[in-house]
Amino acid sequence: MSKLNKWPLVATGLMFGTLVLGACQRDDPPKTAGPTQVVAVPPTIETETATAEPGGTTGVTAVVTVEVTRLVVETEVVEVTPEPEPEEPGSRELVICLSGEPQTLFPYSHPRLSTAALHLHQAIYENMFTTLSYSYQARGIEKLPSLADGDAVIQSVEVAEGDVVQDHNGDVVALEEGVRVRTADGTEVVFGETPLQMNQMVVRFTLKPLVWSDSRPVTADDSVYSFELASDSQTPVSKYVVERTASYTATGDLTLEWTSIPGYLDPTYFTNVWTPYPRHYWGQFKPGELIAAEPAARAPLSHGPYVLAEWVEGNHIRLVKNEHYYLAGEGLPKLDAITFTFVPNRSQLLAQLTAGQCDVVTHDGLSIQDTPFLLDAEGDGVLTPYFQTNTVFEHIDFGINPADSYALTRPDWFEDVRVRQAFVMCTDRQGMADEILYGRSEVIHAYVPAGHPLYPQDATEWAYDVGAANSLLDQAGYLDNDGDGLREDPGTGRAFVITLLTAAGNEIGEQLAVEFSQDLLECGVEVEVRPLSSDFYFADGPDGPLFGRQFDLSAFPWLISVEPNCALYLSSQIPGPANDWDRSFNNETGFTNEAFDAACQAALNALPGTPEYATYHTEALRLWTEQVPVIPLLLRLKVAATRPDVVGFILDATQSSELWNLYALDLISE
Repeated sequence: MSKLNKWPLVATGLMFGTLVLGACQRDDPPKTAGPTQVVAVPPTIETETATAEPGGTTGVTAVVTVEVTRLVVETEVVEVTPEPEPEEPGSRELVICLSGEPQTLFPYSHPRLSTAALHLHQAIYENMFTTLSYSYQARGIEKLPSLADGDAVIQSVEVAEGDVVQDHNGDVVALEEGVRVRTADGTEVVFGETPLQMNQMVVRFTLKPLVWSDSRPVTADDSVYSFELASDSQTPVSKYVVERTASYTATGDLTLEWTSIPGYLDPTYFTNVWTPYPRHYWGQFKPGELIAAEPAARAPLSHGPYVLAEWVEGNHIRLVKNEHYYLAGEGLPKLDAITFTFVPNRSQLLAQLTAGQCDVVTHDGLSIQDTPFLLDAEGDGVLTPYFQTNTVFEHIDFGINPADSYALTRPDWFEDVRVRQAFVMCTDRQGMADEILYGRSEVIHAYVPAGHPLYPQDATEWAYDVGAANSLLDQAGYLDNDGDGLREDPGTGRAFVITLLTAAGNEIGEQLAVEFSQDLLECGVEVEVRPLSSDFYFADGPDGPLFGRQFDLSAFPWLISVEPNCALYLSSQIPGPANDWDRSFNNETGFTNEAFDAACQAALNALPGTPEYATYHTEALRLWTEQVPVIPLLLRLKVAATRPDVVGFILDATQSSELWNLYALDLISE
């Protein structure tokens, strides 16, 4: 997994919000071969153009021209063909159908890699770590460093004027008079002329004994080279962690040390290891040239389970077993070859899957709308569908404390927690999951799912109970005095009619809004659904209705991160004049609760692996489920499918690619 940015994740393509690499240009010195040493010659690349009639089931017969890129270790004559080479007798090959083709395989080519490139990287590069089930696991490193084990430490260092530090706002600055920083004892001070003590992290990593596909060992220097590439201004990737790195050095053949700038205590410090890339193979190029250079973009070396053998543009990429894979002695990878076939048409993709021309279709090629077809095909024994909740969290937010101008237009309905709790109990969330997501999703009760390691055992889970909801509304003084089926506000006598804003074009969101409005009628509340264009809906405050806090209720999704993002609901994060209506302040509900603020801030100040981290995050979650500043609805789904004879396939909520364990995928022998 390449090291990308550390900005908290937000979900808004659907929307936006907050959650949750200068290169050294040198060649390695020549190595002298000893009695048993093998000196590998870097592979060469062949790119040829060929014409052929495409096969498959499309019915297309026109002659096409394709570009074929091959990675070869020594000079040979190769017959170019636009179709995957037929399997050799006894060969075990898997065909994975993707909905798109990567433009490049260079890891630092774009701030966000395409899903197709990400899938291919699972074959070519060993992940340094995985993020399964809302947790982290070591993969290409011997272990995740931890404060408890001593391979991560926080040390106090002296800083003086001109030193690069992180200030109290989280910005990287040169220390000068007037800059506010946090000292080693946790106190916020304004820097004068006297040097200060600030905290700094030092984290040590040990790589596993990976081997490049040209037989050269992967070294810690390859990881340093990766960091240099990621740091270079010509590489278009996030510099967030790079800018907060004081040093990243090789301390041995396989050992590395990352040191933060003073003031930066990274909560995911154990992920600050850069995936090794081959200095000996790429070092001839400048960082900016690698984006298009063949050795990086189309014919990379591998330290993963497979190595790229052929790329037929617009058709397929074929990979073969990496004989130098560091786990080859354990019989991995299990397959001899894998072909990634590009099928951009979803109907064609499903047809090829059921016809046996695809063994695996990844989640980016399918959607929840394919569920009926997939279930029918499963019943016929043709394929195996996989449904997994993802990290997109649907919710409806209460306008608890709207902007002053908007507060004048309606009663203060939602400051009373009983009203919020009643609305949650009046919402048939399981019915929504069953109706909209075919019963394959799960109701969510907090800003993390129940399967999260920090989900509290004593969380309040509000069951669907219309009777109890009506009783709470009665207690809060909202009664139907005129018998028309709608409750009245006790202060104004006005009917309890409210508006729910949604983003137009968000199909699932619109369906949820309709069902919600029907549910609330059972509790004597009329909900008028008002879809708005996304540009307007999510615009900056004070004009944008969402971040301008001008709404009764608002529906939209967030992304859930591995680290619980309680900061979304801190009172200090309310957008408004005090924060210049900056949309990075995301508590648009206006929710304020002192106990929650204290628990959340303590959790954010703690680091994973410490007792405080778990204790305070769990407490913040417990308080949130009691106070319900939003109505948590459900998680969206990602859908994938395989042929029944594919084994080892695992679709996980928080792992970006379901091919993360490509080395373990296998086919049942007939």
